[in-house]
Amino acid sequence: MRAAAIPSTAGALALALALAPASGADARDDSRPSDGVPESAGVAAAAREAAADGIRWRHCPAAERLPRSVECGTVSVPVDYARPDGEHISLTVSRARATGEADKRLGPLVYNPGGPGGNGMNFPLYPRLGGLWKRLNTRYDFIGYAPRGVGRSDPLSCQDPEEFLKGPNFAPERPTWAFKQAMNRKAAAYAAGCAEAQPDRLRHYTTPNNARDLDVLRAALGQRKLSYFGVSYGTYIGSVYATLFPGHVGRLVLDSVVDPSPGSVWYQANLDQNRAFQRRWEDWKTWVARHHDTYRLGRTARQVQESFDAVRAAVDREPAGGTVGSKELLNTFLDTGYADVTWAPYARALADFRKGDPQALVKVAAPEMKRAGSEENGNAVYNAVECQDAPWPRDWTRWDRDNTATAAVAPFNTWNNAWMNLPCAYWKTESATPTNVRAKPGELPPVLLVAATRDAATPYKGALETRRRLPGSALVTERGAGNHGVSGGNACVDQHVERYLFQGRTPGHHAECGARPAPEPGAAKKSPPATVARAGR
Repeated sequence: MRAAAIPSTAGALALALALAPASGADARDDSRPSDGVPESAGVAAAAREAAADGIRWRHCPAAERLPRSVECGTVSVPVDYARPDGEHISLTVSRARATGEADKRLGPLVYNPGGPGGNGMNFPLYPRLGGLWKRLNTRYDFIGYAPRGVGRSDPLSCQDPEEFLKGPNFAPERPTWAFKQAMNRKAAAYAAGCAEAQPDRLRHYTTPNNARDLDVLRAALGQRKLSYFGVSYGTYIGSVYATLFPGHVGRLVLDSVVDPSPGSVWYQANLDQNRAFQRRWEDWKTWVARHHDTYRLGRTARQVQESFDAVRAAVDREPAGGTVGSKELLNTFLDTGYADVTWAPYARALADFRKGDPQALVKVAAPEMKRAGSEENGNAVYNAVECQDAPWPRDWTRWDRDNTATAAVAPFNTWNNAWMNLPCAYWKTESATPTNVRAKPGELPPVLLVAATRDAATPYKGALETRRRLPGSALVTERGAGNHGVSGGNACVDQHVERYLFQGRTPGHHAECGARPAPEPGAAKKSPPATVARAGR
């Protein structure tokens, strides 16, 4: 039985009548199940209930590890929108109230950090980063949430978390046939574990359902229009939301944009991503080579690669700290493709290891077993969403051919990425046809897209394709940069984002911003912005 939320205001029932989502121009969720009601009707029914119930904001449970200044609540959504009276999931939601003058406040801003599998419950903490986030919070309530399957929102788990995270693990650059067969067996067992864990609910962890959940959350917040900030995979949720609910879009920021082309989601997207990560890896090696006097890892990118390969071989002979093998090393140094703030500390960790001191490398690369539960949960949701959003090849021969060809030009991450996604070849539920992201001219209010030209996780062409599919959208480009999650770190970009969210103004069709300065060698590592959300990990 679902647990109904208690209205947050005395007028919630009257408000529900005003906020009940309309059909036709407001919503275009045309999915037709083989039985049950259309999903559009299920969303409308769930949204009406959510508007009536509202959200009862309270102090956050200890499990969220959030300060008392942050409020938490839940929103009930159907497991299956074709059966809105059936089982429900309670999505956890967090809030930091706007800090500015009451007459200038603009309502809630809902945030998704990406993934799939990312948890946005800590979004109310972003104002502590200062800058853009602090300014936005003066006029917006910051609303974070854990999507279905994530965190405490009906968490999905497919295997023992400690088994999932523990190291060391071996990741050969040129896997043998025997290794490939072993990884296929592991992927098949993982897919079977997901099906066993959630035999009835598994097929409902999808991007369209994440978009439908957003519309129910919109209603629970008492809003006719959704103001939304999505990063990485969060941009794909936002694009699908704009397609299904164009009349409910308020202000929509999509930062580091996933290519929504049906032919790209998700098999081809991962192959494209491998090439983009290789380019960013070359950027990092070139930077390290320029600072040979600091790191002594090589005067050319090739020499830096040789230094990295030597460390890779060393940790497979004797794992660093007993837990860091080549897989852990590769997973860690993939961060250099996400955020420039990792460049200096990771170069220092590699340099120290080469000089006989493994401490820094162990600190950044060793599995954090206290995070085993959340890491395995995020990976489970990642696979569930990606495996079910679109068809994947079921024939290993196709995987082997495509990844072998990609690894020939992009060896850094190709095979590790293949092993992460391989459960999709053995998934137990039927994959869907990807949502055809689109809008008619004039159907949406202006949408703001933000992207960096050298982004590895979401290659730049995704932003161009989204702009084409969502007419009237504007693109702000960080030229010559590769940080994933651009907002909150580039003053030029932040100016455009702030103007859009405060005034609804976009910079026309396109605006360009210069890249941030390259990192200084030897700089102490700062925590990467919370907007840096890994895609394809």
